[in-house]
Amino acid sequence: MECVIFIGIQASGKSTFYKEHFFKTHMRINLDMLKTRNRENVYLQASIDTMQRFVVDNTNPTVVERKKYIDACKNKGFKIIGYYFEPNFVESIKRNEERTGKEYIPEIGIKSVMSKLEAPNYEEGFDELYSVISSEGAFQIKKLPENHTINGGDT
Repeated sequence: MECVIFIGIQASGKSTFYKEHFFKTHMRINLDMLKTRNRENVYLQASIDTMQRFVVDNTNPTVVERKKYIDACKNKGFKIIGYYFEPNFVESIKRNEERTGKEYIPEIGIKSVMSKLEAPNYEEGFDELYSVISSEGAFQIKKLPENHTINGGDT
């Protein structure tokens, strides 16, 4: 079973990536859809209890925020996989401008997540880590070796 954790600023392509790569195989746990941490916890626990593959499609910018999911799954037979969406502030702002209604994020919100974004590392408990770059509607995915350190992005 797999616990997939997305890490990245808003409008970096995480939800589109989910639709393209995991929609048919993994449950999507997304705070924007579920609205409360309580609902998120219910879906998380149900996925663990039923051994359902799932993706946590949130920004998950800090080690502390990711730890909740890693700790919940680590000794339950789940492989923990992280996808780090390399931050590109300019591109994210462009994508965000195409959003409407509640999907639109004020620029200050994106800057806030960008400022606290901590690149993931294997020491957190990941079994696999990938770097994702979104470019011109396509995703470039690169598996990172266990001794690799990801550098944070620039604004």
